[in-house]
Amino acid sequence: MQPQPTTAPAPPAATATPPVIQLTGIEKVYQTSTIETVALSNVNLSINRGEFVSVMGPSGCGKSTLLSLMGLLDEPSGGTIAIDGRPVGSYSDKELAGLRNHKIGFVFQSYHLINDLSVRDNVELPLLYRPGIGGSERRRRALAALDKVGLTARTGHFPAQLSGGQRQRVAIARALVGEPEIILADEPTGNLDSVMGEEIMDLLLGLNRAQGTTLVMVTHDEQQALKTGRLVRFFDGRQVA
Repeated sequence: MQPQPTTAPAPPAATATPPVIQLTGIEKVYQTSTIETVALSNVNLSINRGEFVSVMGPSGCGKSTLLSLMGLLDEPSGGTIAIDGRPVGSYSDKELAGLRNHKIGFVFQSYHLINDLSVRDNVELPLLYRPGIGGSERRRRALAALDKVGLTARTGHFPAQLSGGQRQRVAIARALVGEPEIILADEPTGNLDSVMGEEIMDLLLGLNRAQGTTLVMVTHDEQQALKTGRLVRFFDGRQVA
């Protein structure tokens, strides 16, 4: 009797990597005793790992609200937010705080630096909320982050001694010091002239391309938005493109 041929088992199906941020049916409504304002309506948006996504739209269309929800600084009125495939609603308050501190870095238009602290101390600040990181390690990480943004020579200066572009670089270094996977930037070049704005944009593009950092940037600058991997447009709280 001839031996029967054997069939090799089929390889296991590849598991798709979930989006790093997934918004599904997101609603955000602000209510007072006299008025109801719909900031976001039925937003469905996925951000994949390593993407650089820009968000554009007129003032008041919900862009900054969107970024606050992505950064877990606010809660939606409806819909679900998932980080790495896990719904945010399943996280404890402690786990949410850990996500904000470890996984997400924030860059704001107005810098949000503390004037009484040196550049290095401003950058170290997020690490104060991480247990187990001593002073020498905080300094090492802060200096490494400042080196990435080209401000090694300014570590002892104070914010008032810096230009607008330099202050934004400090803000980016502060966002980087915790080695986050995601950076959320709200109008990072909005207070800068065109030259400084281009420098900051080049820095963000470099972080995305060289380190694979996932970035979501709210901007009014069409030319800068077109340099990113994907452009999402909002109007009156709705995603239109």
